[in-house]
Amino acid sequence: MSNTPIRPSDGELAILRVLWSRGPSTVRDVLTELSKVRDMGYTTVMKLMQIMVAKGLVVRDESARTHIYQAVQEEESTQSFLLKELMDKAFEGSASSLVMRALSSTKADERELDEIQAFLKRLKKERR
Repeated sequence: MSNTPIRPSDGELAILRVLWSRGPSTVRDVLTELSKVRDMGYTTVMKLMQIMVAKGLVVRDESARTHIYQAVQEEESTQSFLLKELMDKAFEGSASSLVMRALSSTKADERELDEIQAFLKRLKKERR
């Protein structure tokens, strides 16, 4: 597994989300999931996944007739990498600015706010 995350494109990120949720999958499996939210053809998904193999985002098991693809990077490390990149570019490295903008830009429901509050309490305890 790579220590340095690779920045996926939007299309690659959509494929990675499928692989993270489903686990190892065929092109057809990925296409079936993606078709629920966007219009993509089989050859487009296949080509993107081939590019992702070359970039090191996924690995391909060619031992069977139908190739199986698996994400190389973990979801959490990719999310952290992309979030840090956004925080550095758009918020001058300020985590508080990013979080406050995120919370003021969308309506967090009561459950989400409770989770955020509990998380912040845990962080404060850990840093003492």
